[in-house]
Amino acid sequence: MSLLSVRGIVKEFPGVRALDGVDLDVEPGEVHCLLGQNGAGKSTLIKVLSGAHSPDAGELSWNGERVELGSPVDALRLGIATMYQELDLVPGLSVADNIFLGHERARFGFTRIAQAREEAARLMARLGHPGIRPSTEVGKLSAAGQQLVSMARALAHDARLLVMDEPTAALAGEEVDNLFRIVGELTADGVAVVYISHRLEELRRIGHRVTVLKDGRTVGTGLDARTTPTADLVALMAGRKVETVFGPRHDGHARPETALEVANLTRAGEFEDVSFTVHAGEVVGIAGLVGSGRSELVETIFGARKADRGTVTVRGKPLGPGVRAAVRAGIGLAPEERKSQGLLLDLPVVHNVTLASLGRYAKLGFTERARELDDAGASLRRLDLRPADPRRIVRTLSGGNQQKAVLARWLVRGCRVLLLDEPTRGVDVGARAELYRLIDELAATGVAIVLVSSEIPEVLGLSDRVLVLREGRVLADRRSAGLTETEVLDVILEGSAA
Repeated sequence: MSLLSVRGIVKEFPGVRALDGVDLDVEPGEVHCLLGQNGAGKSTLIKVLSGAHSPDAGELSWNGERVELGSPVDALRLGIATMYQELDLVPGLSVADNIFLGHERARFGFTRIAQAREEAARLMARLGHPGIRPSTEVGKLSAAGQQLVSMARALAHDARLLVMDEPTAALAGEEVDNLFRIVGELTADGVAVVYISHRLEELRRIGHRVTVLKDGRTVGTGLDARTTPTADLVALMAGRKVETVFGPRHDGHARPETALEVANLTRAGEFEDVSFTVHAGEVVGIAGLVGSGRSELVETIFGARKADRGTVTVRGKPLGPGVRAAVRAGIGLAPEERKSQGLLLDLPVVHNVTLASLGRYAKLGFTERARELDDAGASLRRLDLRPADPRRIVRTLSGGNQQKAVLARWLVRGCRVLLLDEPTRGVDVGARAELYRLIDELAATGVAIVLVSSEIPEVLGLSDRVLVLREGRVLADRRSAGLTETEVLDVILEGSAA
């Protein structure tokens, strides 16, 4: 008997049918992988399973008995815990307070702080990170540290089914191994896991079966996670055959003129004496572990962080301080944390897309709404945002489509230098291929691109040159042609300059 059975689930929102008859069976002790393009319905299905959304049609069965999940509390009581891709932690509370939020350790109306911290410490040790103290304020942790707290929070519910949405997105190699170890321990105890990831190699490592969604429908289920060919999975997700992820690789669009020059840029405790140039039409990739200073570097170039010393020059002109100066000089940034740093979640897509170009639509104190909508719509169609409705509220989009909205902003702006920090994080295989083609098209028009990615094959496949950062220092600056993943990893892990 299946632990969880989903039959014919339908969920509609104004103007969109997010789920249109989803079927899914999850067995005890298995890792059931859920695949699908952004907008395929994965996030909505997760919210149905977690009790956040009630389906309009269809039914859920738990151990053979039909159930209705009216709220997240109902799901937790049943034994379903959810780890969302966009973390739902409270930054101002401690690690222990976040882990037991909503089910506090209390007696006679008083919170038992010592007990909560002791249990939190055991959970963090189980996750392989005993150094994260229960009393630490969550907002002071790195993105990877916050992800680990979210995992501990899910484990604290003693769940029988754990839903994990892109759990490795902010984790480094050893942290991913720790996560997979925990997943193995859970499934050995009979706990079922619904695992969502766009990294197919992860599915091969820990998955048992795969279900594929497209346009809110189940298009493949019960597929063997280890033996089903990648081409078959991608074809189901995309509804077409995707020949290659990166292809075809250009021979280089770099032009003689220097678009961006960074000289001895330093920010204490994050990176030191970083120098490099990017020519017009060139793609420079930055590889390194989480914490190596990659994100901090691009944010400093963009003016979001203040450098202690060093200079940034755009098209031969020194860049002044602050984000406004960077935007005026033609620099755009798609940040890693798109929700907190890149988007105004409660505004429509159109206002997010035109945010950096508002002056273009202002006339005599009024905004030219029709022209604004036309320009935003053109960029959204170019990126294949689904649904391509510029009036839709950004918060209601899937993670990958939110990323596309950020990129559309800089297409409208027409920037000369584009800084991309983890641009494909949470983006499915088919949409990734579209983004890769867009990056190549922008380079062909003369846009200089700096690409930060945790996936070394992505850096090598897209870049003309590769910088390798380790502990805030550039240890390698090499042409990507002929450079192998092993060579890059040697520099990252061993710390030897190349």
